[in-house]
Amino acid sequence: MKKSKCSSTDICPFEYALDVISKKWRGLVIYYLYINGTMRFSYLRRELDGVTQKMLTQTLRFLEEEKIISRKVYPVVPPKVEYTLTDKGKSLMPILQSLQDWGKKHLEVSINE
Repeated sequence: MKKSKCSSTDICPFEYALDVISKKWRGLVIYYLYINGTMRFSYLRRELDGVTQKMLTQTLRFLEEEKIISRKVYPVVPPKVEYTLTDKGKSLMPILQSLQDWGKKHLEVSINE
């Protein structure tokens, strides 16, 4: 495979894509929002076994800043906040599906060896 270098003044598209999905919780948040549709913070936290409140908050903020998810706040007490994938976030699903397929294939091989 031929290597391509990104110039120091450009943002490397490959590095950017990896950064968006490579942190442990980012890809999982995207995956669960895709499967479940709109979710509240507490439901996401239950799905993501082991995530701390602080880490989930940081992850959601990052994904919102990158326009991968949208956040809707309802003016009620207690506060109600819902998260949904944007079109940009949904466009990551073929990539995540490919990663899942690869993981499934090679996990089965590793277990059987």
